[in-house]
Amino acid sequence: MNEVLRNGPPTPEELQRQLQEFMKTQFGGGAFFAKPEGGPTDAPISSERENRTPGFDFNRTPKEVKEYLDRFVIKQDEAKKVLSVAICDHYHHVRMAMHGREQPNYAKQNVILLGPTGVGKTYLVRSAADLVGVPFVKADATKFSETGYVGGDVEDLVRELVRRADGNVERAQYGIIYIDEIDKIASQSTNNGRDVSGRGVQTNLLKLMEETEVSVRSQQDIAGQLQSLMDISQRGKKQPGNINTRHILFIVSGAFEGLTKIVNKRQREAAIGFAAGVVAQTSPAPGLNDVQTRDFIEFGFEPEFIGRLPVRVVCEPLGYEDLFSILKNSEGSIIRQYEQTFSAYGIEVLFRDDGLMKIAKLAAEEKTGARGLMTVCEKVFRNFKYELPSTKVKRFVVTEALVIDPKLELEKLLQEHDREEREVLQQLVHEYARRFCEQHGIRLSFTEEAADYLAGLAIQQSVHVRELCATRFKDFQFGLKLIFQNSGQKDFTIDKTMAETPDQTLSQWVVSSYRPESTPTEATPS
Repeated sequence: MNEVLRNGPPTPEELQRQLQEFMKTQFGGGAFFAKPEGGPTDAPISSERENRTPGFDFNRTPKEVKEYLDRFVIKQDEAKKVLSVAICDHYHHVRMAMHGREQPNYAKQNVILLGPTGVGKTYLVRSAADLVGVPFVKADATKFSETGYVGGDVEDLVRELVRRADGNVERAQYGIIYIDEIDKIASQSTNNGRDVSGRGVQTNLLKLMEETEVSVRSQQDIAGQLQSLMDISQRGKKQPGNINTRHILFIVSGAFEGLTKIVNKRQREAAIGFAAGVVAQTSPAPGLNDVQTRDFIEFGFEPEFIGRLPVRVVCEPLGYEDLFSILKNSEGSIIRQYEQTFSAYGIEVLFRDDGLMKIAKLAAEEKTGARGLMTVCEKVFRNFKYELPSTKVKRFVVTEALVIDPKLELEKLLQEHDREEREVLQQLVHEYARRFCEQHGIRLSFTEEAADYLAGLAIQQSVHVRELCATRFKDFQFGLKLIFQNSGQKDFTIDKTMAETPDQTLSQWVVSSYRPESTPTEATPS
C-alpha cells in the first residue's frame, strides 16, 4: 500500500498481477482470472470491429424535426425552430464525417437554452434525441466540481453516454449531453473581486465541448477497472480506452434569473442620446431574446465558455391556456399517465375540458410551468387512486367541480355508485322472480322493499344476489307447488318481512293452504 502511495495508482497490468497473487494466496489458484479453454488469445479485438454499429443515417429537414417536437412540446415555436436547425446542421455534419467528407474548420452547434423552469427545455432535448436515435444524458451543473473529488466529474457525462449506448463507443460519440442549471456555475461578481467557484467547472466543460479524449474507464472507478480486467483475462478483448467528444452535441440550459436586468441595463445605456429612438422602436420589451455575449460574460461566464455555445434558444413562460393545451393535445400529457394508472385497476376515466382548464389554472398559480400540472393532479387524484381500486367503481368523469373539491366529489361518486349498484341488484331480484315463474309455472313477485333488503344483504355478505335468492328460497318451488295443489293459488307476493324470514313464511303458507276456504297469503298479508 505504501508503495502505491509513493508511486501513484497501479496500472491495469499491475493491478491484475496483484489480484492474481491475492486469489492464489487466498483460494489456492488463479481461476478467477483464468481464460476458458479454447477461448480467444490475448490479442485485443479492434474497437472498430467490436463496436461496429449500423450506419448513422440522418436525413431530416428542420421543418420535419419541428413537426415532431410539436407532438410533445406545446408553444415554444421559435425555440423549436432554432433547435431544429442546430440539430440538423450538427447531425448532417456528423453523417458527412462518417463518410469521410467532414467539413474543414467546422464549428460545432452547441446550444444554450434560456427560460424559466417547467417550460419544456428538458422535454425538447429528450424528444430531439429520441428522433435522431442517439444516446442521451442529462445532468445538473450543480453536481460537478472542479476536481471531481467533491461532487461529480464532468467526464462522467461522457462515460454515461457509453453506458446508455450499451458499451458501444462508436454510437456514444454521436450522443447528446444535456446539462441543466448551467447558470448556477456562473462566477458571481463581488466587491472583493471575481468569485471563481464555477470557473473551474466551466474550464473542464470547455474542453469537452471542443474536442478531447475521455477515458472510458475512470481511474476512480474500481468496479470499472475490475470489469476491464475481467474482459481482458476471460475474453481476451480490450475495450476501447477513449471516446472522442468531437461529435457529441452539448446542450445547456438555465433559468438565468437576473440576466434580464443586465440586458435592460445595457440597452438603457445604449439608448442615451442619439440611439434612444432607434432602441425604442426595435426593442420595446427588452429581455432574454436580446441577450448578447457580453451579457453572459457580465452574468459570470468565461468568454471562452460562452463562445462555445453559439446557438441561443429562448423558451417563453407558459400561461394557463398553454398548460391546458399541454394537457389536452400533447402526446406526453400527464393525463395519459393517470388514464393508464386507473386503467390498471379496470377503471376508466374521462377528462372533460372544464376539468382540464381548472387543472391548468391551478397549475399556473404554482409558477413552476408544466411541473405545476403534476403538483395539482397529484393533489386532486390522491384519494381517488387510494379508494377506487378497492371498490367496484368502473368509471368516473373529471369535471371542474371534481378538481375544485375532490373529496366531496369522491364521496358523491361512491354514494352514487352504491345507489346504482343497489338498483341493479334490485332488478336482479325481480329477474330471479321472473325466471322462477318460467321454470315452475308459479308467479312469484317481490315488493320494492323486499328487493331492496335482498340487494343490501347481498352487498353485506359479498355474494351474488342470484345465489342469495336461490339459497334463501330453495324450498319455495316445492312448497308453492304444494300450495297450488291444495288451493289453486298461483300468485305469491313477498314483502320485506317475508324476505327476512323465508322459511317461516313458507311454512305458514303451506299450513294455511290446508284450511278450507282460505288462501295461504291471507295468513301473512303481503
